[in-house]
Amino acid sequence: MGQYLSIDDPSIAILLSGRGSNMRAIVRACQNGTLPAKVKIVISNRPMAPGLEIARELGIKTAVVDQSRFTSRDDFDEALHEELVHAQPDWIALAGFMHILGAEFVSKWQGQIVNIHPSLLPRYPGLNTHARALEAGDKEAGASVHIVTSELDAGPVLAQQAVPIYSEDTPDTLAAR
Repeated sequence: MGQYLSIDDPSIAILLSGRGSNMRAIVRACQNGTLPAKVKIVISNRPMAPGLEIARELGIKTAVVDQSRFTSRDDFDEALHEELVHAQPDWIALAGFMHILGAEFVSKWQGQIVNIHPSLLPRYPGLNTHARALEAGDKEAGASVHIVTSELDAGPVLAQQAVPIYSEDTPDTLAAR
């Protein structure tokens, strides 16, 4: 990982906003030894995110920093930062976390935040990645894991996995694959 944090027994905080499918995969990989780390906490910006219940069922501590209670991104980011400081993770994994973190937040956790993005970066940063790949006539799509920087979906890519696009695909079927 070079310039990035390297720890023998790393802990991870997972941030999510929705159903938690990526979070579940990370937790299972940690539990079965595929990923040599421990998920310390799962934090959501949405109190009713289904992923929170899944995390609890998997025995993971959860917390909520309700984005709707804040009038500015900076205030939300500061509250999230405080929750993370309390948890003291080595890594932060954005797994379906639908909030763009501000540059100040990112700088506080420089090199420790990874994002799972549903495209083969640098193609299709941002939202609606599957629809954009279909509209462009791409033959493959996929997912990328990258270091988060202050520029949206532009940090160094750590890993990618491609999947084929079929002629009958919709954004939903492509996302599921």
